[in-house]
Amino acid sequence: MPSKVYYNSACPVCNAGIKDQRKRMQDCGVNNIEWVDVHNNPDAVSEVESSLEQVRERLYVKDGKGQLNIGIDAFIHLWQQTPNQRWLARLFQLPVIRSLARVAYNGFAWLLYRWNRALKHW
Repeated sequence: MPSKVYYNSACPVCNAGIKDQRKRMQDCGVNNIEWVDVHNNPDAVSEVESSLEQVRERLYVKDGKGQLNIGIDAFIHLWQQTPNQRWLARLFQLPVIRSLARVAYNGFAWLLYRWNRALKHW
């Protein structure tokens, strides 16, 4: 079962980040990822048992075993699968760095979500 990435294309920052990551993965031959845009397919959030607003705010990845990764953990999961980014995954898995990255990601995601809402991107 392939991993599934749940992202929000209505957020220009999120969409650009996903396009870049998707290209990096495809360039490395990683093609076993299903990319699910919750802006165009809002019912897909039922697969991760979260609300649409939660998935709009943070990146969600369901791995091949059905484990859900959210936020920085979702990025780490993607980096682990991308040969030229595995070093980044190892770095962000270090306990102190992971904790700091989680706080930074959650803060940025919160602000970005509110910015998108204020600009009526959805």
